[in-house]
Amino acid sequence: MHFFDMMENNNALLRKDVKAQSHAKSDYDRPVPARGKEALSMDEKYLNPTPILDSDHSVVQEYVQETLQGETDPVKQAVLLFNKVRDHIGYNPYVPFHRPSDYQSSKLIERGNGYCVCKASLLCALGRAAGIPSRMGFVNIRNQAAPPVVIEILGGDLFVFHGFTEFFLDDKWVKATPAFDAPVCRSHNIDLPQFDGIHDCTLPPKDRAGKPYVDYLERFGSFHDVPLDDLLRVWEQYYGRERLDMWIEVLEHLENEENKKSKNP
Repeated sequence: MHFFDMMENNNALLRKDVKAQSHAKSDYDRPVPARGKEALSMDEKYLNPTPILDSDHSVVQEYVQETLQGETDPVKQAVLLFNKVRDHIGYNPYVPFHRPSDYQSSKLIERGNGYCVCKASLLCALGRAAGIPSRMGFVNIRNQAAPPVVIEILGGDLFVFHGFTEFFLDDKWVKATPAFDAPVCRSHNIDLPQFDGIHDCTLPPKDRAGKPYVDYLERFGSFHDVPLDDLLRVWEQYYGRERLDMWIEVLEHLENEENKKSKNP
């Protein structure tokens, strides 16, 4: 059964407005000292691997080496890594999201697709593997051009806990949003997001025709790892437990079906 058919069979009771608010803990407001020996106590957190951001995994290390091709300048490295994730990891919002393994960098490279938080977490791990201090940021956005079927699934046009990456380059944090690849941008009639390692790269406020596209709303802050417990808690507050359970059930079913196909082509 198609994803949208399965959702339609389960969401009759879930058509309700998104009203709840929440506040996730973060280290966004903590001071970040300059890079160097005097900064190790703060920077190590943004350079070290975690069980999810497994930047020390051989798959991740090889992916970075293949992408950088010997480039040593941190700004140019960050741009190359951003372009790689944006263009070669497909945007797919219909993947499981409730397990740490759903965001593990080495597995994302092998899977080759994911939604915004997956792609942002992978870019974060790639940055660390290259020696660039990297962290994740989260914000609520309103996508005024979201397709009706997506609005039906979410219960509105509010995308809660939208994820992006932040690199520490030239003594400042710079935002990088690798979520949308070229096919998505064409279908949404927006320019492909560009990252130069100097300026913030976010989703555009208007499409190519000048129509409203994305509004950035409440920011949850920045984190050194994927704050999965916070993400699920906030999603439950905004979207409701019943809707969340429905997504988990449907997406796990689709994953199992895909696994069966791959084992029995």
